[in-house]
Amino acid sequence: MLNKKIILLAFLGFCINTMFAQKSSYKIGAVGFYNVENLFDTLDTEDVRDTEFTPKGARAYTKDVYYDKLDKLATVISEMGTETTPDGLAILGVSEIENRSVLEDLVKQTRIADRRYQIVHYESPDERGIDVGLIYNPKYFTVTSSQAIDHEMYRDDGSRDYTRDVLFVSGEFDGDPLHILVNHWPSRGGGASAAKGRNAAALLCKNVIDSLQQADPAAKIIIMGDLNDNPVDPSVKKVLGAKKDKEKTAIDGIYNPYIKLYKSGYGSNAWRDTWSLFDQVMVSGGLVKGDKKEGYQFYQAKVFNKSYLVQKSGQYKGYPYRTYSGDTYQGGYSDHFPSYIFLLKEVVE
Repeated sequence: MLNKKIILLAFLGFCINTMFAQKSSYKIGAVGFYNVENLFDTLDTEDVRDTEFTPKGARAYTKDVYYDKLDKLATVISEMGTETTPDGLAILGVSEIENRSVLEDLVKQTRIADRRYQIVHYESPDERGIDVGLIYNPKYFTVTSSQAIDHEMYRDDGSRDYTRDVLFVSGEFDGDPLHILVNHWPSRGGGASAAKGRNAAALLCKNVIDSLQQADPAAKIIIMGDLNDNPVDPSVKKVLGAKKDKEKTAIDGIYNPYIKLYKSGYGSNAWRDTWSLFDQVMVSGGLVKGDKKEGYQFYQAKVFNKSYLVQKSGQYKGYPYRTYSGDTYQGGYSDHFPSYIFLLKEVVE
């Protein structure tokens, strides 16, 4: 009997020691998207519709205004994700930037300079002269390839409607292969042809995703952008086939956490007293169906809507605190709130 007790106690001790020997901790990475609302330089560039964003233009867009806007955007970027990880954003997709130089100026801002953000950018054929881009912290992400995918869009009369490219970036996120698609789909001001354009942009992304998932059904893919459509609109739900439930997302499917946020009343931009959630970050099934011990997995989605980003008075009271109202400088940040997600990986010590 004594021997049995000794064996039992030894076994219990082994279990306890094993339990404490295998403590788990987690690595967290934050990935976001931000429509920065017309981040132009102050130069009047040939063949770019940017005259209003110059010192002599209608908006009196001076260097003081430009650098004030850069500082405000850097403030937002510096805070996003820091409630969970002190390093903040590892990756940020952006839209409504004029060129690479404005991103270079942005990442040099004092509030975020120590992160040493790197840049991926291509000039797009957009008629307004605005592009999408990506900044990333090399501590987390290493780029292995990138390309701008042309989005050919046509008006009802058959003429070419030049719009933003889709930025496709592949790399390694702390050792995990990761693919990112950064989007800024055609605006709602373009009517039926623009709606077709948004569906076409969604299909463009879906074709890239399908190709990646044919090679690896569990491929880890992030689709982000200002889609100019809500999470429940056909471009997102039908063309992309994004699901609102992780449980119903196949390994080769797409999960959109912003469907539930939208239905719960969250928005990222407002127009005529109606909120929309155009700014979304979606993930492939490989980021929701895997094991956190085997690499990063989706953890949580948020809209960054701190009170200082909200207009406190005037025509746009309660809206995102924008830079301009018409041609009048407001001193705000952007007419969009940014969105971001957390990725989580378990580390057994």
